[in-house]
Amino acid sequence: MATAIERRCSGCGVSVQTESAERLGFAPEAALSRDPLLCQRCFRIKHYNEMSSVTPDQDEFLKILSGIGATDALVVHIVDLFDFEGSLIAGLHRFVGNNPVVLVVNKIDLLPKAINVNRILNWVRKQAKEHGLKTVEVVLCSAKKNIGFDRVVEAVAEHRGTKDVYVVGATNVGKSTLINRLIRDYSDLDAELTTSPFPGTTLDLVQIPLDDGRHIIDTPGIVYEHRLTEKIDKKDLNAVLPDKPIKPIVFQLNERQTLFFGAFARFDFVQGARQSFTCYASNALPIHRTKLERADELYAEHKGEMLSPPAKDRLDALPPLVKHAFRIPKGSLSDVVISGLGWIAVNSDAGAQIVVHAPKGVKVAIRDSLI
Repeated sequence: MATAIERRCSGCGVSVQTESAERLGFAPEAALSRDPLLCQRCFRIKHYNEMSSVTPDQDEFLKILSGIGATDALVVHIVDLFDFEGSLIAGLHRFVGNNPVVLVVNKIDLLPKAINVNRILNWVRKQAKEHGLKTVEVVLCSAKKNIGFDRVVEAVAEHRGTKDVYVVGATNVGKSTLINRLIRDYSDLDAELTTSPFPGTTLDLVQIPLDDGRHIIDTPGIVYEHRLTEKIDKKDLNAVLPDKPIKPIVFQLNERQTLFFGAFARFDFVQGARQSFTCYASNALPIHRTKLERADELYAEHKGEMLSPPAKDRLDALPPLVKHAFRIPKGSLSDVVISGLGWIAVNSDAGAQIVVHAPKGVKVAIRDSLI
């Protein structure tokens, strides 16, 4: 009896099946003769920018990552500079063992143009070290704008020797975009990985052959539920994911004033001398200022309308807001980070007491100032 040939989607790497449209990898019989072969999910993403509700299993992600430590490989960990803490893989060393790690920090193009690149690089190295991540090199780049990409390719060539290369990262960090540039420039493969604004579009291992018989292996993105982008309706992703350089917005606040970021989050300046707060978020997301004493009432009455996105018909997808209280010490340069939304820089000579309201489960943290 002949053994069935396993077909894999050239977009996401998942095994293609024709039995059930409700399961991952479905493709109609008529699509099996297409070259390159795409599952129905990838076909709809590529041609209609439409996201299927079928999602991969998180345990499978961890199973794939756990296998890397048993290999002799170079690991390229891609993170999103716009959401560094939210996209860094916690405890990566447990998965990769002694394999060397190149940290590629993508989306450098989203930062304001007048930035000190060396300061950013030093900041990333310090943050990586504090998170226990040992790296052989850190590279800043923008896959979208082709900034620093030559150095990424050079770093891979220098550090891999004759090893396979595993590319790992959280969802929506630009991993597939980066891989597609490698495919176009350094492989004869006549295909592209699926890229879209939706998290988790690579579902299984995708192997890209290299000239020496080794492979670049794209792994599924890890879904981190602590990122706002994993909590909100897919229609609102364009409002929170910037696609061009952020224009910081500075607010001079007196104590007991509040900033609303659409209806997604709220920032209360509870106590402290009058001072400035600089907001780094997508410029498609409106920020509304009000008095703290009116904030609860304003949110209850105007979320989904004056305070939007999300619109009223998508509010049900948003978890309830919960409080995170912080005290910023005098003379500190700190960022208040809302994972997946951005951050508020607090450059306080006098100190400040603040409260952040974010959807339940979204990570909120204080870090040393990035800019």
